[in-house]
Amino acid sequence: RRPLSSRAEKEIAREREMLRAARALTRLRPPARGFASSHKKCVTALTEADVKGKVVFVRADLNVPMTKEGELKITDDTRVVASLPTIETLRSLGARTVVTSHLGRPKGKVQDRMRLAPVGECLSTYLNTPVQVTTDCIGDVVKDTCAAMADGDVVLLENLRFHKGEEKNEEAFSAALAEATGASAYVNDAFGTAHRAHSSTKGVVDAIKATHPGAPAVAGLLMEKELTFLHAAVESPKRPFAAVVGGAKVSTKIPVLESLMDKCEKLLVSGGMIFTFLKARGLSVGKSILE
Repeated sequence: RRPLSSRAEKEIAREREMLRAARALTRLRPPARGFASSHKKCVTALTEADVKGKVVFVRADLNVPMTKEGELKITDDTRVVASLPTIETLRSLGARTVVTSHLGRPKGKVQDRMRLAPVGECLSTYLNTPVQVTTDCIGDVVKDTCAAMADGDVVLLENLRFHKGEEKNEEAFSAALAEATGASAYVNDAFGTAHRAHSSTKGVVDAIKATHPGAPAVAGLLMEKELTFLHAAVESPKRPFAAVVGGAKVSTKIPVLESLMDKCEKLLVSGGMIFTFLKARGLSVGKSILE
């Protein structure tokens, strides 16, 4: 394989150091209910025997900000960089890595300004290897592309949410993802969407396991890092403990907010969901996002 770009090497080293710090922090504190105290379900537990020469379906979070007008370009590649350690780990094991993600809210329709081509170019630059971006995420074009992959190759599928079946976790769409890619292993590295039962986070896992009983389904390195830090922060926090919760929709955050209210001295609400709170207080929010 070609060597990584110098920045990719630095970023991967930084991410792995943060993960080591998170693991060390967790070892100093007792494990909490609901959080695994071991790392058997992480991508680092996979071996060549598990994935070499096999297609691995990776659900990443590459929902990066793009330019609004003119040439489509990424304005902040932080999420792309954060996905590199997991992808490079799989490449080092000889896996054929198929990366998937959503971008924006296309609502089941193809939106040219929400295509993942710029993300593929960014990944290719960091990994210093060609990353082919398919024109769809299911169908013959994906099947042919994945069938032609060699060990260590990386393919990026087109925006998952161009299909309504993704967010509805439709069984047919989940099966189409598994069939088109031919995946026999699954890695979830999309912490920001892992709480949603979508096809790429839930249904496709069932479809892969139905075809390949015993297929590994593990967390990526970014997922492990986020969960490990979250465990340490929430279960054994330093006092006073303050939490900042952001996002566009408050409806999906209510259980989190209720849980944090019992643990925090201060809870700060930010992002687009603040307007729902302001509206509930009788204040005008204009054309701001509102549930």
